[in-house]
Amino acid sequence: MKYVIAINREYGSGGKTVGEMLARDLGISYYYKDLERLAEEESGINEALFVAAFDKTKSVRSFLNSGSTIYKTGDLLGPDSPDFTSPKNLFNYQAKVIRRLAEEENCVIIGHCGGYILGDMDHVIRVFVHAPKEVLIEEASRKQSLSRAELDKYVDMINRNRAEFFEKYTGRKWYDTRNYDLCLNSGRLGFEKCVDIIKGYMKVRFGE
Repeated sequence: MKYVIAINREYGSGGKTVGEMLARDLGISYYYKDLERLAEEESGINEALFVAAFDKTKSVRSFLNSGSTIYKTGDLLGPDSPDFTSPKNLFNYQAKVIRRLAEEENCVIIGHCGGYILGDMDHVIRVFVHAPKEVLIEEASRKQSLSRAELDKYVDMINRNRAEFFEKYTGRKWYDTRNYDLCLNSGRLGFEKCVDIIKGYMKVRFGE
């Protein structure tokens, strides 16, 4: 059975942890930050440029007003182009890597607009993991040494940047449930039940 699970998630919802647990349970590959390294191998562009361009801890507004950047399959520029290292071209090289992985192996892909990039593939399950604000803040506090008020603002900033990033490259709203096959509230379900639900959905959709 061929399948790929593409997970988008609110910061603090544990969506990345859910993806790691799912990949481990299924015995398949898990891709998140290593997508930048693979994009470097594909394009020859330094990995650091991919990381810097798509850093969601910083405002993405610096390039949100640079004109249309919506992803199109195969829309790649070579080293001779002055826009070779533009955010759009970096994104498109990363998207090429994501599509190749989805064609070659069963895997879990975290973020990077993976569900949108792979939306035309019948073997892809698109998941969005979210949680109530208090849960997001509690989870964020495990990683960030900030006050309650600062955590509130930090969570909002990261999720706002993710939403703007998604909209810029897809032309769609990040929180629109029509972009996903499953939307899971990890605050109510917990991580293990989120994994169980995704696996149950896989059985219903693809069979045993």
